[in-house]
Amino acid sequence: MDKITFCIPSKSNLRYLKTCLPSIRKNAHRLDHDIIIFVDSDEDGTIEWLEEKAESYGVKYYVNPDLGNSLYGIGRAYDYCIDKADTDVVMIFHADMMLGKNADLNAYNKLKPKSVVCATRIEPPIHPNGGEKILMDFGMWPEEFKEEEFNKYVEKHLDDTKTTEGIFAPWMINKSEFLEILGGHDPIMHSCREDSDLFNRMTLAGFEFIQPWNSLVYHLTGRGAGSFDGDPERHKKWKEDMDKSTLEFIRKWGTNVNHTSLMKPIVSPVYKKQVIINNPNPQLQNALEIWFNGGDDIIVEVDGNTFTQQDFQIIQQLNAIIKDSGELGKFELGNLKITINSLEEHQNSLIHLN
Repeated sequence: MDKITFCIPSKSNLRYLKTCLPSIRKNAHRLDHDIIIFVDSDEDGTIEWLEEKAESYGVKYYVNPDLGNSLYGIGRAYDYCIDKADTDVVMIFHADMMLGKNADLNAYNKLKPKSVVCATRIEPPIHPNGGEKILMDFGMWPEEFKEEEFNKYVEKHLDDTKTTEGIFAPWMINKSEFLEILGGHDPIMHSCREDSDLFNRMTLAGFEFIQPWNSLVYHLTGRGAGSFDGDPERHKKWKEDMDKSTLEFIRKWGTNVNHTSLMKPIVSPVYKKQVIINNPNPQLQNALEIWFNGGDDIIVEVDGNTFTQQDFQIIQQLNAIIKDSGELGKFELGNLKITINSLEEHQNSLIHLN
């Protein structure tokens, strides 16, 4: 296989990098892959450690130029690493992941033009499994990583031929396609929904999603990012970012994140919509504002005195409802009065980050 570049953002992730980097150097098919780390914050001595260890691990690292004052965010950090990569192929990787034997090779062998290949995650059984990952406990924290047991499990599955259609980190892509077709991650997503936004855009751009089940990584389930609630301080900040990012995602796409159980994105059409609220109140205005983008192709009239939870559910699903059965004209749905002036779809204008 050709050399690739592992792209790893770090937000005070030293304890994870100490396990992540050795796993890449021990288990990758090629021992000379490039590794680029972007240090977005350093409250744990990451830079000092990298100054000492970067050469021995063959790592290039870059530091947020406004370190300590503002964050790039994980999406911009990935884009920075990708831009700095000298290889044709890049692999998005989390600091709280450990690479399994030949995971790079088995993913690379599936890569083709206009495709994205993701490895299969093995995770400790603390979150439900929709079928897109493997639940097995090889340790809850990097210091507890059961490396020998993990390696034995991986060895038994190197010849598996199962592939599914879905996308989640870590994923591999041709650098030129990422930059030219997609243009990078959307920084407005505040480091949480940036992947779901990107995966929607990949779907619309016609990328094929390939998940080989013999390309394996162990994932500590959001330890580095903070989605794991067993790390209260980090989790609190993650929750704040996730709430903000979800609002931005809905504003952009007109729907919440949606995908199959195997993590293939489901993208509804994007319409130009506005809402008119009669008898408004601040709570209702705040709840509805994010679902509309100010266009006048579709106008939804709401009465604050009669608005129900069922009406709100209709608004959340309105793009899909219109796609299935919408036609020009006026009609009522629940307590909503809806006028459709145009069914023009705008989602393809979102593919490339302008």
